[in-house]
Amino acid sequence: MKRAFNTAGPCVPGKHYMLAPEDRIPNVMPLIAAEHFFVIHAARQTGKTTLLKCVTDRLNAEGRYHALYCSLESAQEFVEPRDGLPAVVSALARAVARQPALRERLPTRTYTAPNTMLAEFLTDLSASLDRPLVLFFDEADCLRNGTLLTFLRQLRDGYVNRPQIPFVHSLALVGVRDIRDYKAKVRDDSQTLGSASPFNIVSERLTLRNFTRDETAALYAQHTADTGQAFHTELTDRAFALSDGQPWLVNALAREIVTTLAGGDFSRPLTPDMADRAEEALIQRRDTHIDSLLERLKEERVRRVIQPVLLGEGEDIERLGDDFLYVRDLGLIRDDRGVLKPANPIYGEVIARALSHDVQRSLSPEYENCWMDGRTLDMRGLLEAFQAFWRENSEAWIERFEYREAAPHLILQAFLQRVLNGGARLLREFATGTRRVDLCIEYAGGRYPIELKLVRDARTREEGLAQLAGYMDRLGCQEGWLVLFDRSPKPWDQKIFWQTLTHEGRIIHVVEC
Repeated sequence: MKRAFNTAGPCVPGKHYMLAPEDRIPNVMPLIAAEHFFVIHAARQTGKTTLLKCVTDRLNAEGRYHALYCSLESAQEFVEPRDGLPAVVSALARAVARQPALRERLPTRTYTAPNTMLAEFLTDLSASLDRPLVLFFDEADCLRNGTLLTFLRQLRDGYVNRPQIPFVHSLALVGVRDIRDYKAKVRDDSQTLGSASPFNIVSERLTLRNFTRDETAALYAQHTADTGQAFHTELTDRAFALSDGQPWLVNALAREIVTTLAGGDFSRPLTPDMADRAEEALIQRRDTHIDSLLERLKEERVRRVIQPVLLGEGEDIERLGDDFLYVRDLGLIRDDRGVLKPANPIYGEVIARALSHDVQRSLSPEYENCWMDGRTLDMRGLLEAFQAFWRENSEAWIERFEYREAAPHLILQAFLQRVLNGGARLLREFATGTRRVDLCIEYAGGRYPIELKLVRDARTREEGLAQLAGYMDRLGCQEGWLVLFDRSPKPWDQKIFWQTLTHEGRIIHVVEC
């Protein structure tokens, strides 16, 4: 059977192209050898389950331990321990029954007390084994409220009493969230947990990193070795730049390129532009992975972090605060040497388009490709049309936005996306601390840099001129557009303004809205 790029569920050796997941996370084996309980957390579809299954198989093959993988996803709906703990024990029993070496050791007695049944089951199972038990609880962070608290307390009880009773040798709690965030899922009246907190059994917190550029190339090289169809350096570089090595995106881009753009024809050459075409297809299709991220944008704690990033602000976001840690653990953002950005360019594009989707969809088709003649883009006509649109529609649209502060930037991007649909590319750069958003339109071989800023005070204009000049220098452009949004109550005749000037030897058009 031919291998393929996997975008659904854990990777299977021999069926999917895959890298050794243990190489992306340090210290798992030493922690197991040292009898530790620990946490593995990473964003969804980064390879956690693949890692657990590979480590489970490796440990069982080596013969020093009995290793068991157990998903707790089936217990996520239960809030109360009387319902949740039987569901956890049932999931464990099913996991034991699926493993031939453990099947005959499955405890047979009936457990009736929710407050002790998990600890009793694991004690009975451990006592029956001829080798130490290593246990991986996948989706551990899906447990809720009293179920979560009782689950952790029973693990702690077994952990601290291991010298006197048979119990799990080493255990990993695996999910999207770190254990410090589990407390947020416990009811308010259970927040004070005392010195015997069930959260203090964890000795280490590990996370799965993204693929490096070389690992991305190694994954793609497996396809070349199997089929002869090459992912050349330029294509690999572009796919890595778009995905920042996020494992699902790395595989999804390759799958789209090979199966759709190349039509499954392995004799067809793969070209660098296919990475951008694959990116657009993924964004348009909104596969489950992307859709699940977009659902998170509706959450208030996510908005409090994402909105400043979209504005180039957010210097005051607390890096140890719950909101930031939550959004980072979801995989939506990354901290690049102190600057917060969308986790990768594809996520940045997806977020911007999703938040402005309703505006773009409502715009008249007459705007599409209206200021494009195949050779040049009429930026004056384009941005003057936006000024007129903004004057007429901004108040109504801003009221509809949950991300109200970022609404001006998002509405302009929606307008540009509709105008340029199919004829040009709109590139976006978001980064906290810059107090701006950089856009660049690429059309017919030309580049059109745009900088967006909210007018905060009298310094905004000069600050924007200097920032745009720097952006233009980076792009090698001699003409640029500074779009300023004035949210003050001044009359529209005083806010709608256009000025062309020379700044540091470059032509800059100041477009005030």
